[in-house]
Amino acid sequence: MSELSLHVRQLACARIPTDYGEFQLCYYENNKDDKEHLALVMGEVAGRENVLVRVHSECFTGDVLGSRRCDCGDQLHGAMQIIGKAGRGVVIYLRQEGRGIGLLDKLRAYNLQDEGYDTVEANILLGHQADEREYDIAAAMLADLGVRSIRLLTNNPDKVESLTALGVRVTERVSIQAPVHPENAFYLSTKAQRMHHQLDLKTIEIFGHGG
Repeated sequence: MSELSLHVRQLACARIPTDYGEFQLCYYENNKDDKEHLALVMGEVAGRENVLVRVHSECFTGDVLGSRRCDCGDQLHGAMQIIGKAGRGVVIYLRQEGRGIGLLDKLRAYNLQDEGYDTVEANILLGHQADEREYDIAAAMLADLGVRSIRLLTNNPDKVESLTALGVRVTERVSIQAPVHPENAFYLSTKAQRMHHQLDLKTIEIFGHGG
């Protein structure tokens, strides 16, 4: 589906009080897939410039279960905290589990990682790309919300490039460093070295050796 033919529509929003302040959770439908993509919005964002935005891909194990194999849940809550302190911002929650490969193959990839493969190698062995995520729906949702430009909460420069190519004006990349510990140190090191995420490798190495 081309970018021009993609349409999103907001179906409902509801007030969501959280530890980080009160948000509106907005449910979107689209004509590309049958997934329930969401926008968690704090404050007035329509017509605003430099809005703090986290484009977050679903991670059931990290977001819901608090798994220490990744930094996803920490990044999600960290973004909500930063937005809460600012009083304005958006978390776009995309339903593309496991960097786009789905939960089943994500679990299979975890088993391969326990055999010694890194996260990139595991995805490739399962017949996937290292990262299969797409951000066209996120761009369309931000446009629907009326956000004019964003400060993107991410460590991933490829995400900045992808959103920019889709017409999102990114005025700044804001780092969001999650805690490092022995269970996720190798994963984070792989993201930094092989996927070019902007992470503190010295901290990662210290925790990795400490395990």
